[in-house]
Amino acid sequence: MKVLVVNNMAPFVWGGAEELALHLQKNLIAAGHQSEVLRLPFQWAPATRIPSQMLMARAFEIWNVDRVIALKFPAYLVRHPHKTLWLLHQYRQAYDLYDAGQSNLPPGQEGEDIRSLIRNADNEAVSESRQVFTLSENTRKRLNHYNGLDAQVLPQPLNDPEIFCGGKAEGYIFAGGRINGMKRQHLLLEALAQTSSNIRLVIAGPADSPADVERLARLAETFGLNDDRLRIDARFLPRAEIAALVNGASACACLPYDEDCLSYVAMEAACAGKPIISTTDSGGVLGLARHQETGWVVAPQPQTLAEAMTQVIAQPARARDLGASAKTLWNSLGITWPRTIESLLQ
Repeated sequence: MKVLVVNNMAPFVWGGAEELALHLQKNLIAAGHQSEVLRLPFQWAPATRIPSQMLMARAFEIWNVDRVIALKFPAYLVRHPHKTLWLLHQYRQAYDLYDAGQSNLPPGQEGEDIRSLIRNADNEAVSESRQVFTLSENTRKRLNHYNGLDAQVLPQPLNDPEIFCGGKAEGYIFAGGRINGMKRQHLLLEALAQTSSNIRLVIAGPADSPADVERLARLAETFGLNDDRLRIDARFLPRAEIAALVNGASACACLPYDEDCLSYVAMEAACAGKPIISTTDSGGVLGLARHQETGWVVAPQPQTLAEAMTQVIAQPARARDLGASAKTLWNSLGITWPRTIESLLQ
């Protein structure tokens, strides 16, 4: 079959969604299908332009492919008679982030009108899809709560699991992935400042904006965190470098706010047998991060995170045991690309 993967693109931004689309294409080809990725440009600011971008996505009528697998808003608004929706997440600024006061939609009636437009478009896109999956139970519940619609949970597989083979702990805590306010790397810096000098932290991944890196740099300077304790590598790292950092870590930290999925950071850590440090409000990550079972899950506060980071280094045997449990849990889930492709193409 000819299978088209449809996703968004923001210029010079690359993260988990882009990796998922790319590996979905690769594994569709490995399964014997023809596949390409169609990336529709989307920029969420200013929010007043979102409706015109929704209209552009909706205007696409793709008939020369057998199946469409659509991933993100507004790309999943494309029309096709056999469209499967694998929902990474909706435009959360119109849903839970709106309720939490973290939306970029304008205040007043204009914002309400855009929010209603997004919700109605989502309802139509979901209803017309042959199958609807979400990456996590967290995302499924959000869809049900705000739209009254249901879906099956189909977590994303880990890409290149063979390179996350684990290794000797080298005494640092690794926080990988995109750098931005929602991923809350700043909490780790604030926590690091409350630990002893033998605790080291490595943050590595592409930043959404220069301001995100500047924020971390200012915190590091404020707290006097030198290169011996803190390393920030704000770039898109090759997979081999990411794997080396995970495999050598004493623990991996992943504390986004209300994450939509298990998260690649947590999956990579678990696959490598590393304990996971996360927070009680990190959403889908908690499918792998379990307090005192596979790592530490604490309140999203510098003090509690500092305590968890200290325990990682002070209790290496305990950290190894929690990491082994994380690996056992990950393996028990049986999330693989062949099984995922089979589900998406039913």
